[in-house]
Formats: sequence, structure tokens, C-alpha cells
Amino acid sequence: MRRLDRRSLLTTGAAAGLLAATGLPLRAAPKRGGVLRLALSGAHPSDTWDSRTHIDTFMKVAAHGAVFDTLTQVAANGELVGELAESWQATADAKTWTFDLRKGVEFHNGKPFEALDVLQSLHLHINAASPARSIVAAITETEILNSHQIRFHLAAPNADFPFLLSDYHLCIYPADHIAEAMEHGIGTGLYKVIRFEAGKRAMLGRVAGHYKDGKEGWFDAVELLAIHDPIKRSRALATGQVDAIDQIDLGQEAALRQNPKLALTQVAGNRHVGLPMRVDQAPFHDINLRRALKHAVDRPQLLQSALRGHGEIGHDHPIGPANQFYDPSFKGLSYDADKARHYLRKAGAGGLTLTLPVAQDMPLAQAEAAEALRQSAAKAGVTIALQTVPAQGYWKDTWQNAAWRGSQWSGRVTEDAIFSASAMNGAAWNETQWDNPHFQHLLLSARAELSTQKRRSMYQEMQSLMANEGGALIPLFAHYVDGHTTRLQHGEALGNLHALDSGRMIERWWFA
Repeated sequence: MRRLDRRSLLTTGAAAGLLAATGLPLRAAPKRGGVLRLALSGAHPSDTWDSRTHIDTFMKVAAHGAVFDTLTQVAANGELVGELAESWQATADAKTWTFDLRKGVEFHNGKPFEALDVLQSLHLHINAASPARSIVAAITETEILNSHQIRFHLAAPNADFPFLLSDYHLCIYPADHIAEAMEHGIGTGLYKVIRFEAGKRAMLGRVAGHYKDGKEGWFDAVELLAIHDPIKRSRALATGQVDAIDQIDLGQEAALRQNPKLALTQVAGNRHVGLPMRVDQAPFHDINLRRALKHAVDRPQLLQSALRGHGEIGHDHPIGPANQFYDPSFKGLSYDADKARHYLRKAGAGGLTLTLPVAQDMPLAQAEAAEALRQSAAKAGVTIALQTVPAQGYWKDTWQNAAWRGSQWSGRVTEDAIFSASAMNGAAWNETQWDNPHFQHLLLSARAELSTQKRRSMYQEMQSLMANEGGALIPLFAHYVDGHTTRLQHGEALGNLHALDSGRMIERWWFA
């Protein structure tokens, strides 16, 4: 993804320049037809069409990538473009934003799309444990100017605001029919729900007369199958049972590449493997123990053993190489057995055994990463006992309650978005509960700052603060390595926010 200057969203005048959806250059002219069959990870029996609950690939691809729309979207080339919003403008201080909404759009139940739909859909995130709550909570007042124009007043300036509205949790539902829409999957997307079995499969059919006709949505129908095991997904692709999969089994990479009917895509984004430590619970309340564990991770070895080199080394903060203000010069706490033992002694934790829960069938080779961590930590005098737990219920039970556990994030398109979701006080997904007053001050200040240079300095200081003092243990950034039949074609660029072209393969790809 090209790193974008968010300041370019604003002009030096009284209002921002208008931004509108644009087409993407294509390798060859796309054509309509065919049924796309996908095998995806991350499906759960508890899945619904409530976007506040979406955490994994299956529902991201089905909901945000097919059935629903958001106000804005990040195109495959990294540009911000309009989806249900045609254009937007802001006051010079970036505190007040006015969005012109797309006309002639209908929900799948026939209801015309209008501003009230936006207001009620965003309000869903105010009093709920939503990952997007911090985005919506920053809005102090919403005005409906007319049926297709809405204005947001923010508590503080935010030059990233239009980017934040592309978040996959902020799907737009039909006003006064939201419960029905969440039950049956009623959106404004290119594809409507034909059949849905939570945790198993979904059948989607192309909507006739859609506003994206001629630009996106080339398949007549789509079948999504839940296959959690990456080995089984890869075999399903190799045997022609499906047309594309996310997250191939890296052990089968060579065999898949030798198959002339298959192709692999590798995209570097901000997805990261994490082992967060809750600083509000013993023993991780001691910064010396946290530093000991960070020094106990052999990150280069972990990159090879867990990801077979398909990624980059992380430095215990979630800002990735595709973020605008990522600091490539910062190296964090590297593997050093002597320093690990030193901090263990300072923590009075000699001989301590730590338990690390690992979920079954988790993607990103989490089990391999945990085992590699156990081995490197042992050399530094840290004993780690791995505890395998069922994948079902992992996020609800282990992730929320354990003092130490495995985690994974797709990252976010802006620094403010990922820091706000993962480290802001009170955020639903604040995994570590780390509370540093200066970090929180920088978070709010950087959000309001319009100077690119000053924002860069703030965000890079935040990266250093979290890495050195926080509870985030983020040793790796993982590339998206997906597979597909060579019959499938796509545009010149591939999105890197999520797997399968930022989760929008259904909209953007086509059969040759």
C-alpha cells in the first residue's frame, strides 16, 4: 500500500477538497459471469450479520466485502474513495465534516438509502462493546441536513476521520429495520444473502441494477465455505473444490506454486502476531518481567519457523510497514538472553513458570510461534508452559480473561485507528490494559494535529513508548499469502488491509 499523507485530505482554505470514488486501472477488461467458490478461515457458530461482532476473515469477506457498504473505502491502491458517500468536506480545523451521500441506492429489502440510515447505524456503536466505539464516540453532534447530506461535529480535530469511516465494523443498515437486517443480512452491497449457516457457509447472489454496475461485482453468485484448517483449505484449492482461499498452509507453498492451474498472492500489510500481557494483573504488572519476555524472543528465528519468512520482524507496537508514520529505524528490544535474565532477577521472577494459552486451529501459525517462543525463552531462563485450548470460545473466554494469551490483528489503515482500538483507555479491544498518561495525551494530541511533521514525531514517540514500557509483545508482522485458480483475474493493485484484496475479492475480481 502506498503510504498516504492524511493532511492532503484538507486544503488550506475554509473547507476540504471534495473526494469521490474513482475507477481502478485493470490488467484486462473484466467480464461478468460465474460462481465464485471461496474457502475461508475464521468462521464461528456465533457469527451474525451484526458488524460490531466481526473479528475474523469469514464475516469480513461476507459482510464488509459483499453484502454491506460503508461510507468510504480504501481502494486496492491505497487511495481513499467514496462508497455510500460520494464526497466530503471539512472546516479548516477538521472538526466539522459534511458528507454528501450517494443517491439512487437501495437496501436489499427495497428501502431507499438516506442520511437517517447513517445516523442510526453509527449510533449502534455508542453504548456497545464495539471495536469502532472510539470512532463514533468522537462525534459530539450529528446533523441531517437533508435526505442525502449529513454533518458530523467532532470533539477534537481529526484529519483521519473519512479514513476511519471505512472501518469494516461501520456497515450501514436500513433505519428502523436494523434488527431484521442483522438477522437476515440486509445491506446495500453488490450481493444479497441467499443462504447463511453461521460457522459453515454462505450463499450470495448478485444484485440487479446496483450502483456499482460496470465497475465492480463481476460474479453472478458466490459460495463461501468455512474451512478452519489451513492444510484442508490448501488441499481444497489444489483439488479444484474451490477457486480461492485465504492463508495457505505455508508448508504446502512449494507444491501449490508448482501447480500450473494455481497462483499465489503475497501482500505485505499491517497484520501482526501478538502475545499481549495484561499489565493490570500479576505477574505482568512488573515492567521488568515484561522486558525480560521481550528480550527472550528470538524474532528472526521466529519469523522463519512460524511464517517461513513471509513477514517482517515486529518491535512490540502495532504500527506496521504500511502505515504512514511507521518508524523503520526503531528496533525495540532485541533477543538477548543475558538481558532477559537481568530483568528476571530485577522482577524477582527467577524460576517462574508462565502459562501461555494457544488456541487450536488458529491461523498465522500461532502454535508454531508459541513453541518457538518457548524454546528461545528457555535459553534465557524463562519457562513457558503451552496450554492448548479450543478455538471455539477462545476470543470470548481466554482472550478476555487470561493474563497472557495469543492474539492477532489485521492492523488498521491509520495510526490513530489502531492505537485507539488497541491501546486507548476504555477501548473494547485494549488487550493489555496498559495506562500511560503521556501515551494517552499523545494519542489525543496527534489525532487533532494537522501538521504532518508534528504528527510523525508524536506517533513515532508513541511507538517507542509502547515498545519499551507497554504490555504488547508483537514479534512479527505477517504477510497475507492467499491462493487462487489462474482463471481468476484482478486489477493491477491488491489491497493489504485484510486477506483476499482487503477482503473485497468478491467485488473486485472476475473469471477470465
